Amino acid sequence: MAEARNVLGGPLETCCTDPVTGFYRDGKCNTGAGDFGAHVVCAQVTEAFLEFTRSRGNDLTTPAPAFGFPGLKPGDRWCLCAARWKEALDAGAAPPVVLASTHALALEYISLDELEQHAVESRQD
Repeated sequence: MAEARNVLGGPLETCCTDPVTGFYRDGKCNTGAGDFGAHVVCAQVTEAFLEFTRSRGNDLTTPAPAFGFPGLKPGDRWCLCAARWKEALDAGAAPPVVLASTHALALEYISLDELEQHAVESRQD
């Protein structure tokens, strides 16, 4: 199996391990056949984004212990669905992204230029 690549062409870096994110809950925005939402954008969520996604029926702030989901607060990093991030961008509510931790598949939904305009630095958890 080939190593996952980020939108910059390098190896996919960890997005966040506290809380543990990713479709596979491995801390990375990895994707595969079962990931129909393409959870590939490593974002640093903001209050504006959390309100936006809640208004679209996806409340990311409420914990769901049965699924190991702690609920998010502004500043947390999380692997978002590419289409939702793009929808938030178009609505003026896109959160910052970590390019080195955003899977290359995101480029099928979002341009590199759009991602670069919202980039923040990587950091270790």
